[in-house]
Amino acid sequence: MEHWVYKLNIAGQVLSLNMDTLITMWLSMILLIILALVTTRKTSIFPTKLQIIGEGIVKYFSNIATASMGETEAKRHLPLILTLFMFILTANLVGQLPWHLIHLKTGELASPNNDINMTAAMAIVVSLYYIYYGVKKKGFHFFVHGFSVDGIIITLVDTLELFVRPFSLALRLFANIFAGEVLVFTILGMAAYFIPLPFMLFELFVALIQALVFTLLSTTYISMAIKEE
Repeated sequence: MEHWVYKLNIAGQVLSLNMDTLITMWLSMILLIILALVTTRKTSIFPTKLQIIGEGIVKYFSNIATASMGETEAKRHLPLILTLFMFILTANLVGQLPWHLIHLKTGELASPNNDINMTAAMAIVVSLYYIYYGVKKKGFHFFVHGFSVDGIIITLVDTLELFVRPFSLALRLFANIFAGEVLVFTILGMAAYFIPLPFMLFELFVALIQALVFTLLSTTYISMAIKEE
């Protein structure tokens, strides 16, 4: 699926922007900010349905993070974990809107996670984040596990994982969202009514699962980086 590319010249350097996914990325952020403001605007001990959903999401990831890294560390890293989940989920759901009704010069509006640049950026942020806290917690020993045979082998494996993890995070999310949108687009081309509906509903499930997978893996990587053992 072709992107709507806008070329920007800055100091003699040409910068290419995928405007289709850039627009939906900003739309996802705006929707998420509005949702957060509405959810927290009038919190009460007698919660609204929206507040119950919000508190349920926070509690779910808080319990996972606490079980994985302890209460103190969980409170420190929970903002990033929740932001990842809510943004990825919102971005995935935005991709399910009927953007094909809007005709662009090239390509069409789609989920921000339909762009490998978006998923790669999030994966790199996660990697830099847990490396920073890993080094802060363990210092030099975060990279080197000793000079014995076992220590050298583990060091080499961990070094390889530092490069593999962002690739796997980025490609997994991108590939699943891209494949889902291609599938729905293909089915719509074959039959415009009724038949595409089950596939579109399944993509809503995939949107939730992929947001959950990315977030849980990120939580695991952070936990592994800061744990002493």
